[in-house]
Amino acid sequence: MIRVVLPAHLRTLARVDGEVKLEVMGAVTQRALLDALEARYPMLRGTIRDHMTQNRRPFVRFFACEQDLSHEAPDAPLPDAVATGAEPFLIVGAMAGG
Repeated sequence: MIRVVLPAHLRTLARVDGEVKLEVMGAVTQRALLDALEARYPMLRGTIRDHMTQNRRPFVRFFACEQDLSHEAPDAPLPDAVATGAEPFLIVGAMAGG
């Protein structure tokens, strides 16, 4: 099981409390994880990735194992600790402004 931590506003939208646990078939990549997340919670489609391009939204960041994975290739394998469920995959709403 892969553990995913969503920001509060996306937890509210998906109507979940705490972490989300997902099964990902095949290689555990950002794309596979986000595909599984959007399949299980269709109301999240378009909130994390653009509908058309499937690119990460500008003010959304991905973290795991104390690393910023936001600019990693979508098909790059996620760390083993995420794939085994030992560490969560965090989706974070970035802050902007001055």
